[in-house]
Amino acid sequence: MLDNQIRQKLFNIVGEAYFKDDMESLVTHSYDGTPMLQSLPDGVIYPKDTAQVSAIMKVLNEHRIPLISRGSGTNLCGGTVPVQGGIVMVMHRMNAILDIDMQNLTATVQPGIITKQFIEHIESLGLFYPPDPSSMAISTIGGNIAECSGGLRGLKYGTTKDYVIGLECVLANGEIMRTGGKLMKDVAGYDLTKLLIGSEGTLAVITEATLKLIPPPKYKKTMLAMYKDLYGAARTVSKIIESRIIPATLEFMDNPTIRVVDDFAKLGLPLDMAAILLIEQDGDMEMVERDIARISEICREEQADEVSIASNQEEALKLLTARRSAFTALARLRPTTILEDATVPRSKIADMVLEINRIAEKHGVQICTFGHAGDGNLHPTATTDARDHDEIHRVEAAFEEIFEAAIQLGGTITGEHGVGLVKAPFLEWKVGSSGIAMMKGIKDVFDPHHLLNPGKMFAKESRRRVVIDRG
Repeated sequence: MLDNQIRQKLFNIVGEAYFKDDMESLVTHSYDGTPMLQSLPDGVIYPKDTAQVSAIMKVLNEHRIPLISRGSGTNLCGGTVPVQGGIVMVMHRMNAILDIDMQNLTATVQPGIITKQFIEHIESLGLFYPPDPSSMAISTIGGNIAECSGGLRGLKYGTTKDYVIGLECVLANGEIMRTGGKLMKDVAGYDLTKLLIGSEGTLAVITEATLKLIPPPKYKKTMLAMYKDLYGAARTVSKIIESRIIPATLEFMDNPTIRVVDDFAKLGLPLDMAAILLIEQDGDMEMVERDIARISEICREEQADEVSIASNQEEALKLLTARRSAFTALARLRPTTILEDATVPRSKIADMVLEINRIAEKHGVQICTFGHAGDGNLHPTATTDARDHDEIHRVEAAFEEIFEAAIQLGGTITGEHGVGLVKAPFLEWKVGSSGIAMMKGIKDVFDPHHLLNPGKMFAKESRRRVVIDRG
């Protein structure tokens, strides 16, 4: 608990209505979207602007109190759970669009704006902001930046890091720093903007972002390709890219996911398919029609059992919405849903899915797989029950082997969810001991007293590499 002197200092900055330490507020902010993780903070604070964030950080730095910055709490790696107590700083009051610059095609926003609301506003102006995480109806731009969120359009358009060109942030000592700006070229020193993107709130508190906008695509077409052969679906993905076609969306669902999504969205999908690819292309009409025709040919060449093209925008939106609802649909099956995001080279997608299935069978757990086939980012998702401790132990052992399998196939432990608390024991598997030492050195420079989101990214002990038995 905070002493009264510190509480009064925080009251003086934001007002009594915007600092809370009642039990309801503490419990509400003790967890995020990650199952089975919870830890109470000492207080919750709601700043209205950068000046207040700076003043808050000066108080916390003086008294060595941890700070966890947070948006909507959709994080899936324990990244916003206050594992060492401290103050949770909720950014929802800082939700303004500060500037739309039509001459430079940029938007400057505060971090608490909801991603979907921002995208819809930009589209109403005839512009396009491509990053589209599945959580965009509730997640915030600040959270997207903290995690370098991806989404269904990542293959063609890139992820959040490709659209953030400037940041304002507050350092652990309360100093305000600006990086980048409304310019397309800037090589003045180290790229601090890119360093802060994906840093998971461990280096600074983001208070403002300048985002690149682009003209919207003029035309879209959406299609489904259905396969009884998993390798046929995987070969299709590789062959599409090899044919120098980069779809706007190239998504994958395995059979268990197909069944659950169809039951949820009532699409009438055939339930005997091993895999479905959801493919969308956008751009000029002539190019889109040419690409969709060639993609259809590739699907049939790779023995797709059925290829269908959405007849109108409403049908296309229904298909995309169904894919975005995969996690929601799976969460209906059992009390606890654990969604992960191992990533491999796209040519290894079939190998990875087969490994996931083999590992799930080995440990006697249910894991469904869907994800962004075009960039190799798969989401193996375990449906389980936190009350069954033996099953949870088997699920954790299975995911440990899945991370190892991804690395052995040339992949990584996370493509877009981040490291946070859950993946911290495995980070050294990917970056090595020298990589960990370098990252810790960067952390020490930005945050010498380790007040910003402590306990995340770096584990006290790295997990030993597992030896996968493929026999």
